[in-house]
Amino acid sequence: MAAVTAAPKGAKDSELTAGVAEHLTPVVIDLMALAVEGKQAHWHVRGVNFMPVHELLDTLVTHAREFSDLAAERIVTLGQSLDARVPTIGKTTTVPSVTEGFQKTDVLIADVIAAIDATLVTLRSAIEALDEIDPVSQDLAIAITAELEKDRWFLFSHIAK
Repeated sequence: MAAVTAAPKGAKDSELTAGVAEHLTPVVIDLMALAVEGKQAHWHVRGVNFMPVHELLDTLVTHAREFSDLAAERIVTLGQSLDARVPTIGKTTTVPSVTEGFQKTDVLIADVIAAIDATLVTLRSAIEALDEIDPVSQDLAIAITAELEKDRWFLFSHIAK
């Protein structure tokens, strides 16, 4: 009987799997931070477009949580662990915090767009690095990027001139 390993066949190369973890872990970290900042904005948004912005922020939070789970599960599927505990997220995320307290929709939208943009930089870096390492993980990062760009567009449309 053949030995069964945790990682799928073809993913045994520890250099490959370590590379995937190295480049997808910052994606997981930033997406989790984006979910927290998006929820903070969701609770504190005020103003003319309250309801549609409130709902869009909830959608963004749901997407960020789902995307972070997809990226984290890709890392774990390949047999690598990751550290996405709260202290680690706080120390390593590139996502800026939203303005504290109740804010008008345009202020919080601008803050959330800055958080999305920081996450997109992290994703694009992962996409570039994963090109030579693992096309499956790269495809995952590309798909997350496309959806996050759409969420950004929906929010930006509320403040576009």
